[in-house]
Amino acid sequence: MPHFVIDCSENILNKKTPNEIIQRVYDSAEASGLFEDGDIKVRINPFKYYTIGNTRNDFIHIFANIMEGRSILEKSDLSRRIVSELKSMLPEVPIISINIRDFEKASYCNKSMVEGK
Repeated sequence: MPHFVIDCSENILNKKTPNEIIQRVYDSAEASGLFEDGDIKVRINPFKYYTIGNTRNDFIHIFANIMEGRSILEKSDLSRRIVSELKSMLPEVPIISINIRDFEKASYCNKSMVEGK
């Protein structure tokens, strides 16, 4: 159950719709073969107020949170796959980046793992 949270400049949504961007990230993650179909979560947060090196350049940055257990090579491939797809979709955007963080199985909990109430 990976989570991909897309932060971007608000202007990005004038270039492509939120659904187009979300779907491209979803499809790229699914094509990696690292996750079960239907288990990938993608959200987008457009920012009106920001600075990039004291400029207002457009940007996209993805915070990917995935369950531990994938190799460095698998995570590197996932990063490159997603950035490549967004670069081809939005070639005029100067900053497109991603970082991947691992969830620890021991400390992760969701609603279905809690009994009662």
